[in-house]
Amino acid sequence: MILNLLRAVVPLFSLFTGGFSLNHSKPDVVNIGAIFSFGTINGRVARIAMNAAIEDVNSDPSILGGSKLVLSIHDSNYSGFLSIMGGLKYMETDTVAIIGPQVSEMAHILSHLANELHVPMLSFTALDPRLSSLEYPYFIQTAPNDLFQMTAIADMVSYFGYRDVVALYTDTEQSRGSITALGDKLVERRCRISYKAVLSPDPLITREEIIKQLVKVSFMESRVIVVDAFPQNGLLVLDMARKLGMLEKGYVWIATSWLSTLLDSTPVSKEVSKSIQGVLTFRPHTPDSQRKTAFLARWNKLSNGLIGLNPYGLYAYDTVYMIANAVKVFLNQGGRITFSNDSKLNGISGGALNLGALSVFDEGEQLRDNILRTNMTGLTGNISFGSDKSIMNPAYDILNVIGKDFKQIGYWSNYSGLSVLPPEILYTRAPNRSSSNQQLSGVVWPGKTKVKPRGWVFPHNGRRLRIGVPDRVSYKAFVSLNEKTNKIEGYCIDVFLAAIKLLPYAVPHEFILFGDKHKNPSYTELIRMIRSNVFDAAVGDITILMNRTRIVDFTQPYIESGLVVVAPVRRTKYSAWAFLRPFTPLMWVVTLAFLLIIGVVVWILEHRINDEFRGPPKKQFITILWFGFSTMFFAHRENTMSTSGRMVVIIWLFVVLITTSSYTASLTSILTVQQLAPSITGIDSLITSNDLIGYPVGSFAENYLTEELNIVKSRLVALGSPEEYADALNERRVDAVVDERPYVDLFLSDNCMFQIVGQEFQKSGWGFAFPRDSPLAVDMSTAILTLSENGELHEIHDKWLNARSCGPPSFNDSEQVQLKSFWGLFLICGVACFFALLINFCLIMKKFKRYFPRQSDSLSIRIQRFLSFVDGKEEKPKNKLKRKHIETHLQAAN
Repeated sequence: MILNLLRAVVPLFSLFTGGFSLNHSKPDVVNIGAIFSFGTINGRVARIAMNAAIEDVNSDPSILGGSKLVLSIHDSNYSGFLSIMGGLKYMETDTVAIIGPQVSEMAHILSHLANELHVPMLSFTALDPRLSSLEYPYFIQTAPNDLFQMTAIADMVSYFGYRDVVALYTDTEQSRGSITALGDKLVERRCRISYKAVLSPDPLITREEIIKQLVKVSFMESRVIVVDAFPQNGLLVLDMARKLGMLEKGYVWIATSWLSTLLDSTPVSKEVSKSIQGVLTFRPHTPDSQRKTAFLARWNKLSNGLIGLNPYGLYAYDTVYMIANAVKVFLNQGGRITFSNDSKLNGISGGALNLGALSVFDEGEQLRDNILRTNMTGLTGNISFGSDKSIMNPAYDILNVIGKDFKQIGYWSNYSGLSVLPPEILYTRAPNRSSSNQQLSGVVWPGKTKVKPRGWVFPHNGRRLRIGVPDRVSYKAFVSLNEKTNKIEGYCIDVFLAAIKLLPYAVPHEFILFGDKHKNPSYTELIRMIRSNVFDAAVGDITILMNRTRIVDFTQPYIESGLVVVAPVRRTKYSAWAFLRPFTPLMWVVTLAFLLIIGVVVWILEHRINDEFRGPPKKQFITILWFGFSTMFFAHRENTMSTSGRMVVIIWLFVVLITTSSYTASLTSILTVQQLAPSITGIDSLITSNDLIGYPVGSFAENYLTEELNIVKSRLVALGSPEEYADALNERRVDAVVDERPYVDLFLSDNCMFQIVGQEFQKSGWGFAFPRDSPLAVDMSTAILTLSENGELHEIHDKWLNARSCGPPSFNDSEQVQLKSFWGLFLICGVACFFALLINFCLIMKKFKRYFPRQSDSLSIRIQRFLSFVDGKEEKPKNKLKRKHIETHLQAAN
């Protein structure tokens, strides 16, 4: 009776709990679908790999237990319409996930269907970067999308130093998205896509169309060509390029992963191998493992040897396992696979399309989340997804095609960029994307050369390079039209022509004058005409300025420049005390002090033995003054008798000789050198004054003075020629002129009544201007450096700009004779005086003690006696002997 009661209650409980059953079990069958064109290489490889994965999943009871994973395959047969029909078919048959579609065009369409019906779609070949956006929450790319491959290409282009790239691609959704991503990544590395050659998608493409596009590409400057196409179309492009001579030396061909996929899976003929020689290509990197090796060993049996395995076959295998593991987690969590009708389709049900049969996968969001939480190791390595739904740690092999084989030249990973080490080794180290860490092996380029191509050439389209040249009305030594020969010549032209000769290729060109022949043209306007494509370059005395570098690219400067101030030369109005200027005040004080010191020292040394230094006090004082000051002019009349006195006088006369010579030289310079007007000392004094300032017409000096230095325009006067400079300065219509240094040097060589005031400011240089990112600017810079190193640039300068000097530099107070230049001489003289006095004092003391032995006299008496002894005259040796002889005879007589 209890058993019958339970049988009655359980169905009712199940009804009220939404179908819950105490004996709930896993479903017998879990349906998944696949949409591919199985006539393509990736379609054929994916079909074999997915069937092998289904077989392995169902043979492993630990994955789905009693459930069986069933794969339904729909062949879209290259048709977008059939792809859509396949997607609709799966939505009617309780399918929990769809693998595919194969191409991004269909992925964009079917993703909207997946969003509506909550059926996850997984693709390893529809790799348009835009499909990973939030717009397609149910679309999951199980292989690295093309954003990473385009990043790898951009890194490689930058690594080899190329700046311009030509993109040749088919007009499909995936290629358009990939090339857009490539352009963005190149811009980040200061490179660009200079030309896009678009081909019709298969099967609309024709040989004639390919040839037409390749001919256009051959007229481009860039020789770096990136090809993104379907395998058969890509081979056809390379074959036509070879026949047009575009796979020879000088070209760089980069193919996306379609080429490596083709060579991995299908054999190529000897003729085809000629068309791919030297091409660089990419292959999704899959690390080696035991599972991968075992699967490779099974492949020949699985494929019957009809097609080779490529990385997308490995991704196909792993995609099936991702779905199986996500379903396993879903079922282990107690989930049930249920479908319900879409209420939005109730009004349009019926008819042949039977749209009412489409059902919503109720647990689709949970299954999708389980897939995105995948963290497993598959044939392609560790598999997990980032927050943007993209595969974590994408990497690529970088391959160089040589014959029918690949040469591995390196790897690219999102972790560390370019490297010769496999990514799995780099993952054990800290990420390092520094330029010094980016490495690739040597490449065999098209034409079987190991020399890296330059990557660009001057276009062979028959058009000469249009070079704008300023038509100057002044300073024609820089650039001008020779009316006799009707040729444009000058310093700037000769430098340009010399640099052109050093280029390893011909540059046909023509010079076009820019100006009205009445005044110097605006150089800023000339630069803008390059941007507007009126000129292809500009050659002349063009200053490199910051605002101009935003418009064009300049070469290396071939001459230094900068603004200087020119002012009239004035004679100094000397004062009555100008003779004092050669010496600094301290120098005068020390010199006069030593004149007195020398007089006193010599008087002390000579007083006891030299009658010329004796006499009344007044006479002796005058003698001291006279002797000291007369030595300044070597006019002293007193003879010195003592050895120490003579030594002091000799040293002092040497000091006098040096100081008087320096005084004479400085005074001569002051009295003969012309001086600048003191009111203008440089640009700083001009800024603070109200002086009128002249500037050359067409120069950037006007903008610099007004915008940078904030000088009001009312103070500026436009001047058109050197003659007008001179007249304006002489007539005081302007107080100074601000111009560039090269012009001023030429101006002063003919006008010595003017001179540069102060220091050069706003230093810059002159260069040749080319359009932005023009490779010609780089090559011309190298040529200019070569001209500078071999001396030819200096020779051209001397030919046109050999200006003469206008005279010696002006004198200023900093050139006065200072004590620090002569303190050594004064020190020697002072030391000599000290030792002479010391020796003289010792000798006098010795004599004093001999003549006046120590007695019991008081100190004051003894000092008076010593002073009297010092002041007394010392007898000569002969007088001493005669006196001693007389005293001896007197003593004998007594």
